[in-house]
Amino acid sequence: MRLARATMIACVVAATPALAQTTPPAPSAAIAEDFKPSSLNQPGQAYPQVNSQGYVRFRVTAPDAKAVRVSLGLGGRGGTVLTKAADGSWTGTSEGPLDEGFHYYHLTVDGGTFNDPGTLNFYGSTRWESGIEIPARDADFYAVKDVPHGRVEQILFASPSTRTHRRALVYTPPGYDAAAGKRYPVLYLQHGWGEDETAWSNQGHANLIMDNLIAAGKARPFIIVMTYGMTNDVRPGSPGGLASFDITPFRTVLIDELIPYVDRHYRTQADAPHRAMAGLSMGGFETKLIAPKNLDTFGAIGLLSGGTIAPEDVAAAPSYKDKVRLTFVSYGSRELEGGRTRGGPGRPSTDPRANAEALKRAGLNSVFYVSPDTGHEFLSWRRSLYQMAPLLFRDR
Repeated sequence: MRLARATMIACVVAATPALAQTTPPAPSAAIAEDFKPSSLNQPGQAYPQVNSQGYVRFRVTAPDAKAVRVSLGLGGRGGTVLTKAADGSWTGTSEGPLDEGFHYYHLTVDGGTFNDPGTLNFYGSTRWESGIEIPARDADFYAVKDVPHGRVEQILFASPSTRTHRRALVYTPPGYDAAAGKRYPVLYLQHGWGEDETAWSNQGHANLIMDNLIAAGKARPFIIVMTYGMTNDVRPGSPGGLASFDITPFRTVLIDELIPYVDRHYRTQADAPHRAMAGLSMGGFETKLIAPKNLDTFGAIGLLSGGTIAPEDVAAAPSYKDKVRLTFVSYGSRELEGGRTRGGPGRPSTDPRANAEALKRAGLNSVFYVSPDTGHEFLSWRRSLYQMAPLLFRDR
């Protein structure tokens, strides 16, 4: 249990949104003046802006402020410091290009934390944060295209164990409503620490990834269910700290309440071979704690920057080899050092690729994926879903 908790703590700490950053450019590098408003700006807002190199330019109006800083910037330099102009606006450009993909950020104005009024907000780090998108070279797989689109809808389900009604978001694939007699597999997809059930559709574009894969004939149509993982009830600094984390309440919500609700209200293939669980970061840790102990419920497991499945994990679940049709593990390349995860206090580093290869040699369908040039961030997890989805629910 101590090792499990140490692993959980590592997942939670790692899930804290990283500052999007790269190595500072050479002093002679010229900044291209082709800045355009970020795709995530609020309607009519010109800032923040992104150029073709990945630099970001910020502008906020705070005429009475004494100091304004943006949390996005290069590592160890305190983000991007803005400079005040005569008209009361504050402007600044990141010192270097930022990583491709989505990033959370916020403003610090005279010591207070605020969101950027120019851009949309996304739930992360246990609060609504500003968000920005640095265009990725491979963004086509999650782009909005002229293809049939599925639907993401909200459901409210009764949770007697928590004495509440809880929310989940459900993606149904294109054609679901028209195919009245057809039943679909289901992926239960969990968010990271500090996020909620909106993360995979808003920040992760899970629905667009699936729409594009299905349109290309690369993935079988399936339902995705995304619900709040109860991860924010325990956080650093709370009584008992992260060591007091207990998976039992969420396991009850998921297995005993949400899954039966989904099977009653959607046309699902309600058996383990057609039900999978996966998650990013903390959601991957939850998946590892729940799925291998409930193999009559889940027949596929995905850990996205959320741990590894080692031979000893398989040995601890005697029916794993017979019942689990896919074990998928992924990381961003910057999360690994020499192919190993970074260790920490009370936690040794591990070699997830070696574990995946060991499972494969033992006869399991084990897949390991590394997202190039990304860290603990949504581009890693978008790519991971894109790689994992075509492998789910294949007929043997």
